[in-house]
Amino acid sequence: MIFLTVGTNEAPFDRLLRAAEALSGTEELVVQHGASSYRPAGASCVPFLPFDALVDHVREASIVVTHAGVGSIAVALTNGKTPLVVPRRRSFGEAVDDHQVALAHRLASGGLVVAVDDPSSLPEAVAAFRGDTRPPLATAQSSALVDDLGAYLARVIDAGGAP
Repeated sequence: MIFLTVGTNEAPFDRLLRAAEALSGTEELVVQHGASSYRPAGASCVPFLPFDALVDHVREASIVVTHAGVGSIAVALTNGKTPLVVPRRRSFGEAVDDHQVALAHRLASGGLVVAVDDPSSLPEAVAAFRGDTRPPLATAQSSALVDDLGAYLARVIDAGGAP
């Protein structure tokens, strides 16, 4: 099963859901669509899931596709999944700024996620990921990233909450 989540953001992410339609038919596709209006044909679609159900879907999935939300990425990683991450973009009205682009690229550079910048390339990214044989990440491999994120969060908190 492929599990796709757009998180709980109030902005739609129809651009990702349109691209996800190409994934239906390859295997079961479950989509948590949030505020998005588009429903991929052939997918089981739900607006939101209780946290426990979301975690169950992540654990059962062969592939997890998510927006570049910290919470969604953390759920995938803490459940042993390397997510394919499609960042929301300001230019499409999907986010207030491009912080998800920066986060996706930083986490991808640390080997924690696979960044998919253009949703239209999602089918190719899924196909390439299926052939990926990397072992699950060890926590020690990402310590530099953890340090960077900790420093960033400290700066944000010290600045009064604005990045």
